[in-house]
Amino acid sequence: MNTFFGSLYHLFDMANPTHIIWCVGILITLLILAILHHRWRDNAKKIKLWRLLCLIPLITVIIHFMIYTAMYPHFAVMYAIAFFALIPIPFAKRRTGYRVAASITGILSVLCGFCFCAFSPNYNNFSRMSYTDSFHALVQEMDRTYILKEWKEADFASLEEKYMPLVESAEQEQDPAKFCDAVTMFCNELHDGHVFVMGQYDKEAYASSSEQHEYGLAMVMLDNHDVIAVCTTDEVQALGIKDGTVITRWNGKPVLQAAAEDVMDQGSPVKSNEDRIAVMNLSGVGGSTIDVTFLDATGKEKTVTLSDLGEMHTFREAVTAFAQVPPIETQKDIDTFLPENLASKMLNEKCGYLVLNREKTDNGFQDALSYLKGEHTWAREMFREKIRNLKAQGMEYLIIDLRNNFGGRAEVGSALVSLLTEDDLYGQGFGVRKNGAYLCVADQKIHGDGEFADLKVVALTNYNCVSAGDGVALALSKLPNVTLAGITDPNGSHQETGGMCVLSGGKILVGYPVGLILDENGEPCVDTAHDRISRNPLEVRIPFDYDAAMKIFCEKEDYELAWAMEYLEEWVE
Repeated sequence: MNTFFGSLYHLFDMANPTHIIWCVGILITLLILAILHHRWRDNAKKIKLWRLLCLIPLITVIIHFMIYTAMYPHFAVMYAIAFFALIPIPFAKRRTGYRVAASITGILSVLCGFCFCAFSPNYNNFSRMSYTDSFHALVQEMDRTYILKEWKEADFASLEEKYMPLVESAEQEQDPAKFCDAVTMFCNELHDGHVFVMGQYDKEAYASSSEQHEYGLAMVMLDNHDVIAVCTTDEVQALGIKDGTVITRWNGKPVLQAAAEDVMDQGSPVKSNEDRIAVMNLSGVGGSTIDVTFLDATGKEKTVTLSDLGEMHTFREAVTAFAQVPPIETQKDIDTFLPENLASKMLNEKCGYLVLNREKTDNGFQDALSYLKGEHTWAREMFREKIRNLKAQGMEYLIIDLRNNFGGRAEVGSALVSLLTEDDLYGQGFGVRKNGAYLCVADQKIHGDGEFADLKVVALTNYNCVSAGDGVALALSKLPNVTLAGITDPNGSHQETGGMCVLSGGKILVGYPVGLILDENGEPCVDTAHDRISRNPLEVRIPFDYDAAMKIFCEKEDYELAWAMEYLEEWVE
Protein backbone atom coordinates (compact mmCIF):
# COMPACT_ATOMS: atom_id res chain seq x y z
CA MET A 1 0.00 0.00 0.00
CA ASN A 2 1.20 3.55 -0.72
CA THR A 3 3.06 4.99 2.27
CA PHE A 4 0.84 8.08 2.51
CA PHE A 5 -2.49 6.28 2.35
CA GLY A 6 -1.20 3.37 4.39
CA SER A 7 -0.12 5.77 7.10
CA LEU A 8 -3.58 7.36 7.06
CA TYR A 9 -5.18 3.93 7.31
CA HIS A 10 -2.94 3.20 10.27
CA LEU A 11 -3.93 6.48 11.93
CA PHE A 12 -7.64 5.94 11.46
CA ASP A 13 -7.31 2.38 12.73
CA MET A 14 -5.86 3.75 15.98
CA ALA A 15 -8.67 6.24 16.43
CA ASN A 16 -11.67 5.82 18.70
CA PRO A 17 -14.68 5.31 16.38
CA THR A 18 -17.06 6.75 18.98
CA HIS A 19 -15.41 10.17 18.84
CA ILE A 20 -15.16 10.03 15.05
CA ILE A 21 -18.93 9.51 14.92
CA TRP A 22 -19.41 12.61 17.09
CA CYS A 23 -17.17 14.65 14.79
CA VAL A 24 -18.72 13.36 11.57
CA GLY A 25 -22.15 14.10 13.03
CA ILE A 26 -21.16 17.73 13.59
CA LEU A 27 -19.74 18.03 10.06
CA ILE A 28 -22.93 16.55 8.57
CA THR A 29 -24.93 19.08 10.59
CA LEU A 30 -22.87 21.89 9.05
CA LEU A 31 -23.53 20.49 5.58
CA ILE A 32 -27.27 20.34 6.28
CA LEU A 33 -27.17 23.92 7.56
CA ALA A 34 -25.49 25.04 4.35
CA ILE A 35 -28.18 23.33 2.26
CA LEU A 36 -30.97 24.83 4.37
CA HIS A 37 -29.50 28.32 4.02
CA HIS A 38 -29.42 27.93 0.26
CA ARG A 39 -33.12 27.06 0.30
CA TRP A 40 -34.28 29.52 2.98
CA ARG A 41 -32.09 32.54 2.31
CA ASP A 42 -34.97 34.58 0.85
CA ASN A 43 -37.40 33.74 3.68
CA ALA A 44 -36.86 36.03 6.69
CA LYS A 45 -38.83 33.79 9.03
CA LYS A 46 -36.92 30.66 8.08
CA ILE A 47 -33.58 32.48 8.26
CA LYS A 48 -34.39 33.32 11.86
CA LEU A 49 -34.99 29.60 12.47
CA TRP A 50 -31.77 28.80 10.59
CA ARG A 51 -29.79 31.00 12.96
CA LEU A 52 -31.14 29.00 15.88
CA LEU A 53 -30.29 25.73 14.15
CA CYS A 54 -26.66 26.93 13.86
CA LEU A 55 -26.46 26.41 17.61
CA ILE A 56 -26.92 22.63 17.21
CA PRO A 57 -23.16 21.93 16.78
CA LEU A 58 -22.45 23.99 19.90
CA ILE A 59 -25.10 22.10 21.88
CA THR A 60 -23.64 18.83 20.57
CA VAL A 61 -20.14 19.59 21.81
CA ILE A 62 -21.50 20.76 25.16
CA ILE A 63 -23.14 17.35 25.54
CA HIS A 64 -19.89 15.68 24.47
CA PHE A 65 -17.99 17.81 26.97
CA MET A 66 -20.32 16.76 29.77
CA ILE A 67 -19.83 13.07 28.92
CA TYR A 68 -16.07 13.21 28.45
CA THR A 69 -15.29 16.12 30.75
CA ALA A 70 -12.24 14.37 32.28
CA MET A 71 -10.44 14.58 28.92
CA TYR A 72 -11.84 17.79 27.41
CA PRO A 73 -8.48 19.40 26.44
CA HIS A 74 -7.90 16.61 23.94
CA PHE A 75 -11.09 17.44 22.05
CA ALA A 76 -10.39 21.13 21.43
CA VAL A 77 -10.04 20.62 17.66
CA MET A 78 -13.52 19.09 17.40
CA TYR A 79 -15.00 21.72 19.71
CA ALA A 80 -13.56 24.44 17.48
CA ILE A 81 -15.77 23.22 14.60
CA ALA A 82 -18.87 24.04 16.64
CA PHE A 83 -17.67 27.62 17.06
CA PHE A 84 -16.90 27.88 13.34
CA ALA A 85 -20.60 27.19 12.75
CA LEU A 86 -21.37 30.52 14.41
CA ILE A 87 -19.30 32.56 11.95
CA PRO A 88 -21.92 32.79 9.16
CA ILE A 89 -24.82 33.78 11.49
CA PRO A 90 -24.31 37.58 11.26
CA PHE A 91 -24.04 37.31 7.46
CA ALA A 92 -27.08 35.12 6.91
CA LYS A 93 -28.91 37.77 4.78
CA ARG A 94 -25.85 39.05 2.94
CA ARG A 95 -25.05 36.99 -0.13
CA THR A 96 -21.41 38.02 -0.55
CA GLY A 97 -20.71 38.16 3.18
CA TYR A 98 -22.36 34.80 3.72
CA ARG A 99 -20.39 33.16 0.92
CA VAL A 100 -17.11 34.36 2.40
CA ALA A 101 -18.09 33.39 5.94
CA ALA A 102 -19.47 30.02 4.83
CA SER A 103 -16.32 29.30 2.79
CA ILE A 104 -14.10 30.08 5.78
CA THR A 105 -16.29 27.93 8.01
CA GLY A 106 -16.28 25.08 5.51
CA ILE A 107 -12.53 25.06 4.96
CA LEU A 108 -11.67 25.32 8.66
CA SER A 109 -14.25 22.71 9.60
CA VAL A 110 -13.06 20.19 7.03
CA LEU A 111 -9.42 20.67 8.03
CA CYS A 112 -10.19 20.38 11.74
CA GLY A 113 -12.50 17.44 11.12
CA PHE A 114 -9.85 15.59 9.14
CA CYS A 115 -7.16 16.28 11.75
CA PHE A 116 -9.43 15.23 14.59
CA CYS A 117 -10.56 12.00 12.91
CA ALA A 118 -6.99 11.12 11.88
CA PHE A 119 -5.62 11.80 15.35
CA SER A 120 -8.81 11.10 17.28
CA PRO A 121 -7.89 10.42 20.90
CA ASN A 122 -8.71 6.86 21.92
CA TYR A 123 -10.01 8.00 25.31
CA ASN A 124 -12.61 6.41 27.50
CA ASN A 125 -14.25 8.06 30.48
CA PHE A 126 -15.11 5.65 33.28
CA SER A 127 -14.87 8.33 35.97
CA ARG A 128 -18.55 8.11 36.92
CA MET A 129 -18.28 4.41 37.71
CA SER A 130 -17.30 2.79 41.00
CA TYR A 131 -13.78 1.47 41.57
CA THR A 132 -14.76 -2.08 40.66
CA ASP A 133 -16.88 -1.14 37.65
CA SER A 134 -14.30 1.24 36.22
CA PHE A 135 -11.54 -1.34 36.70
CA HIS A 136 -13.67 -3.95 34.92
CA ALA A 137 -14.33 -1.47 32.10
CA LEU A 138 -10.58 -0.76 31.84
CA VAL A 139 -9.80 -4.46 31.56
CA GLN A 140 -12.41 -4.95 28.85
CA GLU A 141 -11.18 -1.94 26.87
CA MET A 142 -7.54 -3.02 27.07
CA ASP A 143 -8.49 -6.57 26.17
CA ARG A 144 -10.09 -5.14 23.03
CA THR A 145 -7.61 -2.43 22.00
CA TYR A 146 -4.20 -3.07 23.65
CA ILE A 147 -2.09 -3.54 20.56
CA LEU A 148 0.36 -6.11 21.99
CA LYS A 149 -2.17 -8.39 23.66
CA GLU A 150 -1.12 -11.44 21.64
CA TRP A 151 2.58 -10.56 21.50
CA LYS A 152 2.79 -10.21 25.28
CA GLU A 153 0.46 -13.22 25.77
CA ALA A 154 -1.66 -11.06 28.06
CA ASP A 155 -4.52 -12.92 29.74
CA PHE A 156 -6.67 -10.00 30.87
CA ALA A 157 -9.36 -12.18 32.41
CA SER A 158 -6.82 -13.82 34.70
CA LEU A 159 -5.23 -10.49 35.56
CA GLU A 160 -8.62 -9.03 36.45
CA GLU A 161 -9.36 -12.01 38.68
CA LYS A 162 -5.97 -11.58 40.36
CA TYR A 163 -6.31 -7.88 41.16
CA MET A 164 -10.05 -7.40 41.57
CA PRO A 165 -9.90 -8.35 45.31
CA LEU A 166 -7.46 -5.45 45.87
CA VAL A 167 -9.78 -3.13 43.96
CA GLU A 168 -12.76 -4.30 46.01
CA SER A 169 -10.83 -3.69 49.22
CA ALA A 170 -9.92 -0.18 48.02
CA GLU A 171 -13.56 0.47 47.19
CA GLN A 172 -14.72 -0.61 50.63
CA GLU A 173 -12.20 1.74 52.23
CA GLN A 174 -12.67 4.46 49.58
CA ASP A 175 -8.89 4.65 49.37
CA PRO A 176 -7.72 6.08 46.00
CA ALA A 177 -4.08 5.27 46.78
CA LYS A 178 -4.91 1.61 47.31
CA PHE A 179 -6.97 1.62 44.12
CA CYS A 180 -4.09 3.23 42.22
CA ASP A 181 -1.70 0.60 43.59
CA ALA A 182 -3.96 -2.22 42.38
CA VAL A 183 -4.28 -0.68 38.91
CA THR A 184 -0.52 -0.09 38.76
CA MET A 185 0.29 -3.69 39.67
CA PHE A 186 -2.20 -4.88 37.06
CA CYS A 187 -0.61 -2.70 34.36
CA ASN A 188 2.95 -3.56 35.36
CA GLU A 189 2.32 -7.22 34.57
CA LEU A 190 2.23 -6.25 30.88
CA HIS A 191 5.90 -5.16 31.09
CA ASP A 192 5.39 -2.44 28.51
CA GLY A 193 7.17 0.91 28.76
CA HIS A 194 4.21 2.58 27.08
CA VAL A 195 1.70 1.43 29.70
CA PHE A 196 1.51 3.96 32.50
CA VAL A 197 -0.68 4.91 35.46
CA MET A 198 -1.05 8.46 36.77
CA GLY A 199 -2.60 8.98 40.18
CA GLN A 200 -3.95 12.48 40.83
CA TYR A 201 -5.39 11.96 44.32
CA ASP A 202 -4.37 13.70 47.56
CA LYS A 203 -1.08 11.95 48.25
CA GLU A 204 -0.72 13.54 51.66
CA ALA A 205 -4.04 12.14 52.83
CA TYR A 206 -3.64 8.71 51.22
CA ALA A 207 -0.37 6.76 51.30
CA SER A 208 0.64 4.31 48.58
CA SER A 209 1.88 0.88 49.63
CA SER A 210 4.78 1.39 47.23
CA GLU A 211 5.88 4.59 48.96
CA GLN A 212 9.56 4.34 49.80
CA HIS A 213 11.33 5.01 53.07
CA GLU A 214 14.53 6.98 53.56
CA TYR A 215 17.20 4.95 55.32
CA GLY A 216 20.13 7.15 54.35
CA LEU A 217 21.59 5.06 51.55
CA ALA A 218 20.92 3.71 48.09
CA MET A 219 22.18 0.42 46.70
CA VAL A 220 23.41 -0.65 43.27
CA MET A 221 24.33 -4.00 41.80
CA LEU A 222 27.71 -4.27 40.08
CA ASP A 223 28.49 -6.49 37.11
CA ASN A 224 29.86 -9.18 39.44
CA HIS A 225 26.49 -9.10 41.33
CA ASP A 226 28.01 -7.50 44.42
CA VAL A 227 25.62 -4.95 45.93
CA ILE A 228 27.20 -1.82 47.34
CA ALA A 229 25.94 1.26 49.15
CA VAL A 230 26.06 4.66 47.45
CA CYS A 231 24.85 8.16 48.26
CA THR A 232 25.21 7.39 51.96
CA THR A 233 24.31 10.01 54.58
CA ASP A 234 26.14 10.93 57.76
CA GLU A 235 23.74 8.80 59.83
CA VAL A 236 24.61 5.51 58.12
CA GLN A 237 28.28 6.40 57.73
CA ALA A 238 28.46 6.71 61.52
CA LEU A 239 27.28 3.09 61.70
CA GLY A 240 30.03 1.88 59.39
CA ILE A 241 28.29 1.91 56.00
CA LYS A 242 30.07 4.14 53.51
CA ASP A 243 29.93 4.59 49.76
CA GLY A 244 31.23 1.32 48.30
CA THR A 245 30.42 -0.83 51.35
CA VAL A 246 29.19 -4.28 50.28
CA ILE A 247 25.66 -5.01 51.50
CA THR A 248 24.92 -8.72 51.98
CA ARG A 249 21.49 -8.87 53.64
CA TRP A 250 18.41 -6.70 53.79
CA ASN A 251 16.14 -7.36 56.73
CA GLY A 252 17.63 -10.81 57.14
CA LYS A 253 17.35 -11.90 53.51
CA PRO A 254 20.24 -12.15 51.03
CA VAL A 255 20.08 -8.80 49.31
CA LEU A 256 19.43 -10.07 45.76
CA GLN A 257 16.72 -12.39 47.07
CA ALA A 258 15.12 -9.46 48.88
CA ALA A 259 15.23 -7.40 45.69
CA ALA A 260 13.50 -10.20 43.78
CA GLU A 261 10.84 -10.91 46.42
CA ASP A 262 10.14 -7.64 48.21
CA VAL A 263 10.33 -5.02 45.46
CA MET A 264 7.11 -4.50 43.52
CA ASP A 265 7.31 -5.41 39.85
CA GLN A 266 8.09 -2.10 38.13
CA GLY A 267 6.81 -3.25 34.76
CA SER A 268 10.14 -2.88 32.94
CA PRO A 269 10.02 -4.61 29.55
CA VAL A 270 13.62 -5.88 29.74
CA LYS A 271 14.18 -8.24 32.68
CA SER A 272 17.90 -7.48 33.01
CA ASN A 273 17.14 -3.76 33.30
CA GLU A 274 14.53 -4.40 35.98
CA ASP A 275 16.97 -6.54 37.99
CA ARG A 276 19.46 -3.68 37.96
CA ILE A 277 16.91 -1.10 39.09
CA ALA A 278 15.23 -3.43 41.61
CA VAL A 279 18.27 -3.24 43.87
CA MET A 280 18.01 0.55 43.89
CA ASN A 281 14.31 0.30 44.74
CA LEU A 282 15.08 -2.10 47.58
CA SER A 283 16.94 0.76 49.27
CA GLY A 284 13.59 2.19 50.37
CA VAL A 285 11.65 -1.01 51.14
CA GLY A 286 10.90 -1.74 54.78
CA GLY A 287 9.23 -0.30 57.85
CA SER A 288 10.12 2.33 60.41
CA THR A 289 13.39 0.44 60.91
CA ILE A 290 15.35 -2.04 58.82
CA ASP A 291 18.18 -4.46 59.63
CA VAL A 292 21.07 -4.19 57.19
CA THR A 293 24.00 -6.60 57.05
CA PHE A 294 27.25 -5.49 55.43
CA LEU A 295 30.93 -6.32 55.22
CA ASP A 296 33.01 -4.19 57.58
CA ALA A 297 36.60 -3.08 57.05
CA THR A 298 37.86 -6.53 58.10
CA GLY A 299 35.60 -8.35 55.64
CA LYS A 300 33.30 -9.70 58.37
CA GLU A 301 29.54 -9.39 58.32
CA LYS A 302 28.01 -6.85 60.65
CA THR A 303 24.34 -6.03 61.13
CA VAL A 304 22.98 -2.63 62.09
CA THR A 305 19.47 -1.21 62.38
CA LEU A 306 18.64 1.78 60.23
CA SER A 307 15.73 4.08 60.96
CA ASP A 308 13.44 5.87 58.53
CA LEU A 309 14.89 9.37 58.29
CA GLY A 310 11.82 10.98 56.74
CA GLU A 311 11.59 12.48 53.26
CA MET A 312 13.09 10.20 50.63
CA HIS A 313 16.04 11.67 48.72
CA THR A 314 18.94 9.20 48.43
CA PHE A 315 17.04 6.97 45.98
CA ARG A 316 16.32 9.95 43.73
CA GLU A 317 19.91 11.09 44.00
CA ALA A 318 21.11 7.63 42.98
CA VAL A 319 18.72 7.31 40.03
CA THR A 320 19.61 10.81 38.85
CA ALA A 321 23.32 9.99 38.87
CA PHE A 322 22.91 6.54 37.33
CA ALA A 323 20.70 7.68 34.45
CA GLN A 324 22.48 11.04 34.01
CA VAL A 325 19.17 12.90 34.00
CA PRO A 326 17.72 15.51 36.36
CA PRO A 327 14.73 14.35 38.44
CA ILE A 328 11.64 14.40 36.22
CA GLU A 329 8.36 14.38 38.13
CA THR A 330 6.27 17.09 36.47
CA GLN A 331 5.69 18.51 33.00
CA LYS A 332 7.73 21.54 34.07
CA ASP A 333 10.70 19.25 34.72
CA ILE A 334 10.33 17.76 31.23
CA ASP A 335 10.11 21.20 29.64
CA THR A 336 13.28 22.22 31.49
CA PHE A 337 15.12 19.12 30.34
CA LEU A 338 14.02 18.90 26.71
CA PRO A 339 15.35 22.21 25.36
CA GLU A 340 18.79 20.59 25.23
CA ASN A 341 17.46 18.31 22.51
CA LEU A 342 19.44 18.46 19.23
CA ALA A 343 22.25 20.40 20.91
CA SER A 344 25.70 19.77 19.48
CA LYS A 345 29.21 20.72 20.55
CA MET A 346 32.83 19.60 20.62
CA LEU A 347 33.86 17.69 23.75
CA ASN A 348 37.53 18.06 22.86
CA GLU A 349 39.55 18.83 19.75
CA LYS A 350 38.50 15.54 18.08
CA CYS A 351 35.24 14.34 19.62
CA GLY A 352 31.88 15.75 18.58
CA TYR A 353 28.70 15.38 20.62
CA LEU A 354 25.03 15.40 19.56
CA VAL A 355 22.09 15.12 21.96
CA LEU A 356 18.94 13.39 20.79
CA ASN A 357 16.62 13.10 23.79
CA ARG A 358 13.47 13.33 21.70
CA GLU A 359 12.61 12.73 18.05
CA LYS A 360 11.18 16.19 17.61
CA THR A 361 12.34 19.28 15.76
CA ASP A 362 11.34 22.92 15.88
CA ASN A 363 9.35 22.40 12.70
CA GLY A 364 6.14 20.78 13.92
CA PHE A 365 4.52 20.84 10.46
CA GLN A 366 7.41 18.91 8.94
CA ASP A 367 7.35 16.46 11.86
CA ALA A 368 3.67 15.70 11.17
CA LEU A 369 4.15 15.56 7.40
CA SER A 370 7.10 13.16 7.74
CA TYR A 371 4.79 10.69 9.47
CA LEU A 372 2.73 10.43 6.28
CA LYS A 373 5.61 10.69 3.81
CA GLY A 374 7.82 8.18 5.59
CA GLU A 375 10.87 10.45 5.62
CA HIS A 376 11.93 13.78 7.14
CA THR A 377 14.01 15.67 4.59
CA TRP A 378 13.99 18.84 6.70
CA ALA A 379 15.47 16.98 9.69
CA ARG A 380 18.09 15.34 7.48
CA GLU A 381 19.36 18.70 6.30
CA MET A 382 19.29 20.03 9.86
CA PHE A 383 21.45 17.10 11.05
CA ARG A 384 23.71 17.47 8.01
CA GLU A 385 24.42 21.08 8.90
CA LYS A 386 25.14 20.22 12.54
CA ILE A 387 27.56 17.42 11.67
CA ARG A 388 29.28 19.52 9.01
CA ASN A 389 29.77 22.28 11.57
CA LEU A 390 31.33 19.80 13.98
CA LYS A 391 33.65 18.48 11.26
CA ALA A 392 34.64 22.04 10.43
CA GLN A 393 35.74 22.35 14.07
CA GLY A 394 38.00 19.32 13.70
CA MET A 395 35.69 16.47 14.66
CA GLU A 396 37.07 13.02 13.84
CA TYR A 397 34.47 10.93 15.69
CA LEU A 398 31.03 11.49 17.19
CA ILE A 399 28.97 10.56 20.26
CA ILE A 400 25.18 10.51 19.82
CA ASP A 401 23.52 10.68 23.23
CA LEU A 402 20.22 8.76 23.22
CA ARG A 403 20.03 8.37 26.97
CA ASN A 404 16.66 9.28 28.48
CA ASN A 405 15.13 9.66 25.02
CA PHE A 406 11.38 10.27 25.38
CA GLY A 407 10.52 9.29 21.79
CA GLY A 408 8.52 11.22 19.23
CA ARG A 409 8.57 10.87 15.44
CA ALA A 410 10.82 8.01 14.36
CA GLU A 411 11.33 9.75 11.02
CA VAL A 412 13.44 12.40 12.79
CA GLY A 413 15.91 9.81 14.05
CA SER A 414 15.83 7.96 10.73
CA ALA A 415 16.95 11.18 9.03
CA LEU A 416 20.07 11.14 11.20
CA VAL A 417 20.68 7.44 10.50
CA SER A 418 20.46 8.05 6.74
CA LEU A 419 23.49 10.36 6.87
CA LEU A 420 25.62 7.70 8.54
CA THR A 421 25.18 4.95 5.95
CA GLU A 422 25.31 4.42 2.20
CA ASP A 423 22.88 1.50 2.39
CA ASP A 424 19.12 1.43 2.45
CA LEU A 425 17.63 0.04 5.65
CA TYR A 426 14.17 -0.98 6.78
CA GLY A 427 12.93 1.68 9.15
CA GLN A 428 9.56 0.62 10.46
CA GLY A 429 6.21 -0.63 9.30
CA PHE A 430 2.84 0.83 10.24
CA GLY A 431 0.52 -2.01 11.06
CA VAL A 432 -3.03 -2.82 12.00
CA ARG A 433 -4.25 -5.62 14.25
CA LYS A 434 -7.07 -7.75 12.85
CA ASN A 435 -8.43 -10.71 14.78
CA GLY A 436 -5.19 -11.00 16.72
CA ALA A 437 -3.03 -11.01 13.59
CA TYR A 438 -0.68 -8.20 12.49
CA LEU A 439 -0.87 -6.68 9.01
CA CYS A 440 1.60 -4.11 7.68
CA VAL A 441 -0.08 -1.32 5.70
CA ALA A 442 2.84 1.07 5.14
CA ASP A 443 6.61 0.62 5.08
CA GLN A 444 9.11 3.32 5.97
CA LYS A 445 12.58 2.88 4.51
CA ILE A 446 15.79 4.63 5.53
CA HIS A 447 17.52 5.68 2.31
CA GLY A 448 21.26 5.95 2.84
CA ASP A 449 22.68 9.37 2.02
CA GLY A 450 26.19 8.29 2.95
CA GLU A 451 27.87 11.66 3.51
CA PHE A 452 29.15 10.58 6.94
CA ALA A 453 29.24 6.81 6.40
CA ASP A 454 32.95 6.73 7.36
CA LEU A 455 32.45 8.63 10.61
CA LYS A 456 33.06 6.52 13.73
CA VAL A 457 30.15 6.87 16.16
CA VAL A 458 29.17 5.68 19.61
CA ALA A 459 25.45 5.88 20.37
CA LEU A 460 24.90 5.99 24.13
CA THR A 461 21.63 4.58 25.40
CA ASN A 462 20.01 3.41 28.65
CA TYR A 463 16.84 1.95 30.12
CA ASN A 464 15.08 5.31 29.72
CA CYS A 465 15.55 5.32 25.94
CA VAL A 466 12.01 4.52 24.87
CA SER A 467 9.61 4.54 21.91
CA ALA A 468 11.02 6.25 18.80
CA GLY A 469 14.33 6.61 20.65
CA ASP A 470 14.40 2.84 21.03
CA GLY A 471 13.76 2.48 17.30
CA VAL A 472 16.58 4.88 16.43
CA ALA A 473 18.94 2.96 18.72
CA LEU A 474 18.06 -0.24 16.85
CA ALA A 475 18.64 1.37 13.45
CA LEU A 476 21.99 2.83 14.52
CA SER A 477 23.13 -0.55 15.86
CA LYS A 478 22.81 -1.99 12.34
CA LEU A 479 25.51 0.34 10.98
CA PRO A 480 29.13 -0.93 10.91
CA ASN A 481 30.50 2.51 11.80
CA VAL A 482 28.24 2.88 14.87
CA THR A 483 28.52 1.14 18.24
CA LEU A 484 25.47 1.05 20.49
CA ALA A 485 26.75 1.17 24.06
CA GLY A 486 25.58 1.68 27.61
CA ILE A 487 25.31 0.11 31.04
CA THR A 488 21.70 -0.94 30.48
CA ASP A 489 19.79 -1.94 27.35
CA PRO A 490 17.25 0.45 25.82
CA ASN A 491 13.76 0.33 27.29
CA GLY A 492 12.26 -2.26 24.93
CA SER A 493 9.14 -0.35 23.82
CA HIS A 494 8.38 1.11 20.39
CA GLN A 495 4.63 1.01 19.72
CA GLU A 496 2.44 4.11 19.42
CA THR A 497 0.57 5.47 22.40
CA GLY A 498 -2.98 6.81 22.25
CA GLY A 499 -5.14 4.58 24.41
CA MET A 500 -6.26 6.20 27.63
CA CYS A 501 -8.88 5.47 30.27
CA VAL A 502 -9.96 7.68 33.16
CA LEU A 503 -11.13 5.62 36.12
CA SER A 504 -13.48 6.19 39.05
CA GLY A 505 -13.59 9.77 40.26
CA GLY A 506 -11.28 10.99 37.51
CA LYS A 507 -8.28 10.56 39.82
CA ILE A 508 -6.51 7.76 37.97
CA LEU A 509 -5.44 7.82 34.35
CA VAL A 510 -4.21 4.72 32.47
CA GLY A 511 -2.40 5.02 29.16
CA TYR A 512 -1.34 2.26 26.78
CA PRO A 513 -0.30 1.74 23.13
CA VAL A 514 -2.93 1.28 20.41
CA GLY A 515 -0.77 1.88 17.32
CA LEU A 516 1.18 -1.01 15.83
CA ILE A 517 4.81 -0.62 14.68
CA LEU A 518 6.28 -3.65 12.89
CA ASP A 519 9.77 -4.73 11.82
CA GLU A 520 10.78 -6.20 8.48
CA ASN A 521 9.61 -9.64 9.67
CA GLY A 522 6.10 -8.43 10.40
CA GLU A 523 6.62 -8.68 14.16
CA PRO A 524 6.24 -5.85 16.69
CA CYS A 525 9.36 -3.73 16.34
CA VAL A 526 11.69 -3.63 19.37
CA ASP A 527 9.06 -4.53 22.00
CA THR A 528 9.95 -7.49 24.17
CA ALA A 529 7.72 -10.53 24.06
CA HIS A 530 6.47 -12.29 27.18
CA ASP A 531 10.02 -13.62 27.78
CA ARG A 532 11.21 -10.03 28.49
CA ILE A 533 14.48 -10.60 26.61
CA SER A 534 15.79 -7.47 24.89
CA ARG A 535 15.30 -7.43 21.13
CA ASN A 536 17.48 -4.34 20.88
CA PRO A 537 20.50 -5.29 23.02
CA LEU A 538 23.67 -3.29 23.44
CA GLU A 539 26.57 -4.09 21.13
CA VAL A 540 29.04 -3.14 23.85
CA ARG A 541 28.10 -3.11 27.52
CA ILE A 542 29.98 -0.45 29.45
CA PRO A 543 31.59 -2.02 32.54
CA PHE A 544 29.84 -1.22 35.79
CA ASP A 545 32.34 -2.16 38.48
CA TYR A 546 33.36 -0.62 41.80
CA ASP A 547 35.46 2.11 40.18
CA ALA A 548 32.64 3.01 37.80
CA ALA A 549 30.16 3.25 40.67
CA MET A 550 32.46 5.56 42.61
CA LYS A 551 32.85 7.84 39.58
CA ILE A 552 29.11 7.96 38.99
CA PHE A 553 27.78 8.30 42.54
CA CYS A 554 30.64 9.93 44.46
CA GLU A 555 32.46 12.04 41.91
CA LYS A 556 29.21 12.77 39.97
CA GLU A 557 31.07 12.10 36.73
CA ASP A 558 29.38 11.23 33.45
CA TYR A 559 31.20 7.92 33.37
CA GLU A 560 29.45 6.60 30.25
CA LEU A 561 30.33 9.70 28.26
CA ALA A 562 33.98 9.51 29.36
CA TRP A 563 34.04 5.82 28.45
CA ALA A 564 32.62 6.56 24.98
CA MET A 565 35.29 9.19 24.31
CA GLU A 566 38.06 6.76 25.26
CA TYR A 567 36.48 3.97 23.22
CA LEU A 568 36.29 6.14 20.11
CA GLU A 569 39.85 7.36 20.51
CA GLU A 570 41.12 3.77 20.59
CA TRP A 571 38.80 2.75 17.72
CA VAL A 572 40.05 5.50 15.42
CA GLU A 573 43.69 4.82 16.24
